[in-house]
Amino acid sequence: MRSPCIDLCGFDASSGWCRGCGRSREEVRRWRNLRPGEARKVAADLPQRLSKLRAKGLTNDRTDD
Repeated sequence: MRSPCIDLCGFDASSGWCRGCGRSREEVRRWRNLRPGEARKVAADLPQRLSKLRAKGLTNDRTDD
């Protein structure tokens, strides 16, 4: 499965999620070695995680930097 990384990394201290893609540090480190089912599960959770970060104004999804 393709990495969800968007090269806008920065981790939220309270959730531990990347502000760009929504993965945890551990998920980022292990991504290439995750089983397909594990990667799909993580990928399915990302929109909700990013939505929570966005609601707090904590996402790095700007493209004008």
